[in-house]
Amino acid sequence: MTEPAGSDGDVGLSLADYYERERVGEVAVSPGGDRVAFTTTEFDGGEEEAVTSLFVAPADGSRDPHRLTRASDASAPTWSPSGDRLGFLATRDVDPELRVERGAEAAEDDDAEDEENGRGEDEGAEHEADDDEDLEEDEEEDSLGEEAQQVFAFDLALGGDARQVTAREHGVSAFDWGPEGERVVVAALDPTDEQAEYLEAREDDGPIEIERTQHKANGHGWTNDARTYLFVVDVDSRESERLDDAYASGAGSALSGDAMRPQWGAGDRIAFESYQRDGADESWAMDVHTIAPDGRDHRVLTDGTVRASVAAWHPDGDHLAYAVGDPENNYTTADLVVGADDAGTVPNVLSADLELPEWGAHWIGDDALLVPTGDAGQTVLHRVDATTGERTRLFPAVDDDMTSALFGAVDVASGGTTAAFVLTRADERNVHALDLNAAASEPPVASDRHAADPETDGALTRLTATNEFVRERVDVDCERLSFESDADVDVDGLAYHAADADLDAGDYPVIVDIHGGPTVYDQPWFRFKYAYWASKGYVVLTVNYRGSTSFGHDFAEAISGEWGPREARDVEAGVEHLVERGWVDPERVFVTGFSQGGVNTAFVLAYTDVATAGAAEHGIYDFYSSYGTDDCHVWWDDEFGEPWTDPESYYELSSVTKVDRIDAPLLLTAGESDWRCPPTQAEQMYVSVRKQGVDAKLVVYPELAHAAGPPDTATHRLETLTEWFREHDPAIDDATEADDD
Repeated sequence: MTEPAGSDGDVGLSLADYYERERVGEVAVSPGGDRVAFTTTEFDGGEEEAVTSLFVAPADGSRDPHRLTRASDASAPTWSPSGDRLGFLATRDVDPELRVERGAEAAEDDDAEDEENGRGEDEGAEHEADDDEDLEEDEEEDSLGEEAQQVFAFDLALGGDARQVTAREHGVSAFDWGPEGERVVVAALDPTDEQAEYLEAREDDGPIEIERTQHKANGHGWTNDARTYLFVVDVDSRESERLDDAYASGAGSALSGDAMRPQWGAGDRIAFESYQRDGADESWAMDVHTIAPDGRDHRVLTDGTVRASVAAWHPDGDHLAYAVGDPENNYTTADLVVGADDAGTVPNVLSADLELPEWGAHWIGDDALLVPTGDAGQTVLHRVDATTGERTRLFPAVDDDMTSALFGAVDVASGGTTAAFVLTRADERNVHALDLNAAASEPPVASDRHAADPETDGALTRLTATNEFVRERVDVDCERLSFESDADVDVDGLAYHAADADLDAGDYPVIVDIHGGPTVYDQPWFRFKYAYWASKGYVVLTVNYRGSTSFGHDFAEAISGEWGPREARDVEAGVEHLVERGWVDPERVFVTGFSQGGVNTAFVLAYTDVATAGAAEHGIYDFYSSYGTDDCHVWWDDEFGEPWTDPESYYELSSVTKVDRIDAPLLLTAGESDWRCPPTQAEQMYVSVRKQGVDAKLVVYPELAHAAGPPDTATHRLETLTEWFREHDPAIDDATEADDD
């Protein structure tokens, strides 16, 4: 019987290898299409921190990427229109130039005060020793933005370190360049004096005072009445002007961090997202706004009944593409539209049945858009005609059961000839550049990951080579699965395993990792934990259960208002499929998942007998008691109604009301500061199953929000799950008893 290797033994990957990995993220293509900027996250084991740096590489792959930032984190790389400057967001030491300038201003103020008070040169000299103290006081009164995220910019023509562009006391959440490259628009919190006094008191652990219905937001804390505004900032002088009519509001803004996602078009107008209507905290609706950079001519392009997001300005600056979805139904597919910058015109709907991930759309010249699209558990790139909506699949050209999934970041050069994106497969996650002209004539396929020179395949060029050590230690295969769940319900899944695994042996243990959402989808992507488990002798199964997107509206909405039985049955059917194929032992089935995956793990244990043991992470198990203690009240209202008007629905939704059906050992994890799925939820389930006599364990991570956490937390999480599965693996118990005999 196949026995997994030790949880962190000599075989395959170790937990220490987690710190060796690199994670490429956001990408940005220079206006000429010749360079690609991107972020890479690395892991500092000494400080137990993830550090994100900014890199630039030629789009043709002619040399290795060049690291630009070394001192601190970086995000949101954005090229200036000329391509000479590269802006980004970072929290780093205050720019020395800014300190010197502010010090000079303080000295001038001192001189002016001396003259006003009648002090001469000699008398003023007596106070020279006080200059440093005065400067410190001035800095306290007029913050330079220490310990807050600001806009920085590299001048790539002149070289040197990045220059700090903003000095907002509460930081900057988003920005974009103006068309002439001399100004930027930034989104930044701007509290009134009274609000600032309250925020300062909160930093000193003062009382929390709230009059908003959206009273908290995971990862951001307790909400307040201070607004995020747009400011136009002169890059050279750093002088700024607030656009009073451009501010963030609404429940959706609170949950997204009030970023507003401003975009400055070639026509010298700024588009942004906000919901400035009554009842903003009771709706996930969002409007698209535009405004002139001097704050005049504010227009609202949507009518308040949609959940809209800005995609991209047309090159002419008079039109823009944006997405509009149903704010009361997470399962519906958003429409991509192109409209004039005029609230009186009707936009042209382009998307038809395209399923749009939240990664925008990008203009290719004047008449088409490059659109990332969900397609049966895979993200593909389509060229969409901006007039007719006719679409052509550009990448990948054909389905590939083993590889080829786009993940997250996509960007296109302003000339529309070069795209860059992160391509992730079972054993790699790398930045690639795509020649759109070549792709249109002959759509490329992803290069063979085992080839001697996989970097370039016609139109497609690989720019990075991260995590090569993983491939050296474990060769991971990923196979796409299709199986029937309930009658006439076909479900998609993926199975990861070591390439040299003898699956015909039929006795492999399987870990089912259930995705969150529920309105997302699993793709054949690289995840360290999948490679780790595969190297330890497990088959890893993911299931795109009903509720998942990219398989059509009806499939996604099948669970609307009634979570639980369908998702559990789909997971069970996936396990049965692997058993029928002779791959895995039905007595060695371990089910886990994070967020909605944790919710569904509990459902699987309550509705089926398929699991040998479960590990539910950061889930909700009692929706009635979660209401009002999490940050999702608008979602629950829209999908399930209010709990006091329909308590039966909340009762049925809750796996804690079905604990008498659960007998499989259950590990529960939670974050102490998780306000999406509060830790009290895990506590309730833990106590409830323990009282039923179930073997259970509770792990709570201090101060952690709804996230995997820093490296030490993430590795502890992986180690804890693996040990839990080994502890309850009957094959390992049998092997131990045989050794004892």
